[in-house]
Amino acid sequence: METIEISTPSKSYPVFIGRNAATYMPDFIRENFSQVGKILIITDEKVANLHLHTVKELLSGTGIPVLEYVVPEGEHAKTFDVFYECQSYALSHNLNRKSMIVALGGGAVGDLAGFVAATFMRGIPFIQVPTTLLAHDSAVGGKVAINHPQGKNMIGVFYQPEAVFFDVSFLETLPPRELRSGFAEVVKEALIQDQEFYKWLLSNVSRLDSLSEVQLLHMIKRGIEIKAAIVSEDEKEAGVRAYLNLGHTLGHAIEGLAGYGKIAHGEAVMIGTIFALHLSMKKTRLDFNIEEFIHWAESLGYQTGIHEGFNNQDMLSFMKRDKKVTGDNVTFVLLEKVGSPKLENLSDNEIIENLSTMYTKRK
Repeated sequence: METIEISTPSKSYPVFIGRNAATYMPDFIRENFSQVGKILIITDEKVANLHLHTVKELLSGTGIPVLEYVVPEGEHAKTFDVFYECQSYALSHNLNRKSMIVALGGGAVGDLAGFVAATFMRGIPFIQVPTTLLAHDSAVGGKVAINHPQGKNMIGVFYQPEAVFFDVSFLETLPPRELRSGFAEVVKEALIQDQEFYKWLLSNVSRLDSLSEVQLLHMIKRGIEIKAAIVSEDEKEAGVRAYLNLGHTLGHAIEGLAGYGKIAHGEAVMIGTIFALHLSMKKTRLDFNIEEFIHWAESLGYQTGIHEGFNNQDMLSFMKRDKKVTGDNVTFVLLEKVGSPKLENLSDNEIIENLSTMYTKRK
């Protein structure tokens, strides 16, 4: 098992990665949180059927009473109503400041459960137990939030977990769509930080449905290391942490306009990443083989252009609600070269002009 230490100004905590990593969780809780009186697992409908029994059995070894609350799958969990229901359940079952929440699931469950933990009685400890490849990114760094119809992750806080247990055996049940969603974040991490890692991905990943455990462990570990380095330098996105948003400005707009949950997060981010690469080649003179990248993405099952049902003006309006807007301009993460990102403000006209090329070339 691999261990990566995440160090931020507010907290340091371990990320445990490996097959059966979750089996170490009871000892970790006993050793570090002996005062905890109740544990609440928040998970979603699909994960509950696959892994809830296993995790409850593990946590029963702590001798602490374990409760569970099952929420809708995916982005449907990240609403005011579901957030309120989680809080109500915790209160009605007498959780208090000596209670703990375990987030068992993908990125959406982690975001929701972390926000519940951050706000219940002004904050109680929580542990992330990711069950998707996407969650290697979202479970680390302390961004927890719910969505608003006018924007993704608009209501939330920075609140770090006590630990992350990334058990790769949980990934064996992932459908292709979820693998694509998570792999897009791995690609993002490589593009912003590590040219050699990007080359490794390009050379070694030709199919997502036949990844070996060695490949998975390598990409998860390297992805988390990249995020850890950035988060330790900039916990609350005042500077370099914004680079982790490569592909997300347009990606979030696509998700929101399609209706949250209709397009997987990473699939939308991949389209946004291709858009950012196109922009980079124009704005920062990035030397990059975009056709090779698009061909590779398509061979892995990604859609690489914007669906013709979307409208340029609607896309622009949605992007202007983004947290990364500067004044009247939308801020994009671009690349000067692979491993060297920069922030660039674009005018409305530039965005519209370049969006149009995405519709016509990639449907």
